[in-house]
Amino acid sequence: MTVWKKANMAQRAPKIGPAIQKERKLRRLTLEQLAAQAGVSKSMLSQIERGEANPTFAVVWSLTQALQIDFGALVGSGSAAASVGQIEVTSRPHTPEIRSADGRCRLRILSTPRLAGRTEWYDVEIDPLGSLDSEPHSAGTFEHLTALTEGFEVASGANVIPLKEGETARYPADVPHRITNVSDKRARGFLVVLYK
Repeated sequence: MTVWKKANMAQRAPKIGPAIQKERKLRRLTLEQLAAQAGVSKSMLSQIERGEANPTFAVVWSLTQALQIDFGALVGSGSAAASVGQIEVTSRPHTPEIRSADGRCRLRILSTPRLAGRTEWYDVEIDPLGSLDSEPHSAGTFEHLTALTEGFEVASGANVIPLKEGETARYPADVPHRITNVSDKRARGFLVVLYK
């Protein structure tokens, strides 16, 4: 998935940008240096630090590796997760949400940051005729989309299938892939991404 513009998320998502900026400055790295080490553009890094873009797990992972800091600690620092014994609870307002640039696709990140790059799951909502287009993930990655409503169409490579309410599509995600809402009502489902 690509990095999407932030859309009205100031109260919803963890403050990842300021935390990255703080860690970068502690290490006396310039934007250019960290961007080069993490493999992201300087302009994207600047937008992330200012809170104008919400990075995907993959981008945050790259930044934490370049900064040599713990991914879970960075992402969890603003998540307001409460622990009761061995049960960790993250409140709805503190569950990170990603929105597409056009605002038609919303993904609430339900998985723990500790599993990023291995297993990720999302609550997906797509407005009528909205489409979630994704570039290929790493080799061997599969996605599992369970439709909670009617309206989904899934494309993986050259294959395209409609998905009925209650059905689950499992498909390669190491090729270009797309989830589209072809209906005239909002579609909702659960998406699990399994990296090899």
